[in-house]
Amino acid sequence: MPINVKELMKQVGRIRLVTNRLVDEHLSGEYHSVFKGQGIEFDEVREYVPGDDIRSIDWNVTARMGVPFIKRFCEERELTVMFLVDVSGSQSFGSGRRAKAELAAEVTCLFALSAIKNQDKVGLILFSDRIEKSLPPRKGRTAVMRLVREVLAAEETRRGTDLAGALRFLNQVQKRRTVVFIISDFMDSGFEHELRVTGRRHDVVCVNIADPREAELPDVGLVEVQDPETGELELLDTSSSYLRQAFREKAAQEVDALKKQFRKNKIDALHLSTERPFIDDIHKLFRQRQLRAARG
Repeated sequence: MPINVKELMKQVGRIRLVTNRLVDEHLSGEYHSVFKGQGIEFDEVREYVPGDDIRSIDWNVTARMGVPFIKRFCEERELTVMFLVDVSGSQSFGSGRRAKAELAAEVTCLFALSAIKNQDKVGLILFSDRIEKSLPPRKGRTAVMRLVREVLAAEETRRGTDLAGALRFLNQVQKRRTVVFIISDFMDSGFEHELRVTGRRHDVVCVNIADPREAELPDVGLVEVQDPETGELELLDTSSSYLRQAFREKAAQEVDALKKQFRKNKIDALHLSTERPFIDDIHKLFRQRQLRAARG
């Protein structure tokens, strides 16, 4: 289906307005304290004053000036933030006012705007069962809005999911330690090893996007459902309490297994739903990271 450019730009504008407000009102200071630079860098030299650490004396400058000077260092603040966003067919699903793809775009925009307010660079990898698009890290609001446009424009793809392949690609193109947001419904298998490797190399946050209808079937009689990634059709009798219970239990088991995998590999995770606001979930994640950092 061809992209409706006018409608796409309206969506981008709406998401930008909403997320700009959320960043300014809720996240402007927290992001900086939660995602830190990867070391220290030289800032300047200044004249020694009593109490300074003598190990910081710059002996070359001291010799030239005839009085002691010390080196000052500051945190290497600039980060590279990569968004690994799932645009497979299942992301187009939405039982309420928005599809999972739109929620993914909102979350991408929120974190990307937080990043560029701190002078960080943002990049994007869109994946399904292949790499759909890769944008190298850039600074500025233009880079953020392009990220959002690309996520939304990819909404209509009908392909499967290869998260392991996407993680391998990420590790090939990002050699230095990077903040990585993996935004997906994680409806895939066989990615455990690559996720573990990525978690060791980078600072990873997994954002699990879900819709309430994926956890529980309504009782509406016979329903024909279609797999958005394969196109396969199936007729379900949702009036069967046994079927609804089995569906509910299987969905709960899958979510529980995913959470255990994240915990086992010490990877931070957000579990978001298309039916509710997500800012409180992000605050909770940030508080957990701050507490962990304070404990060392």
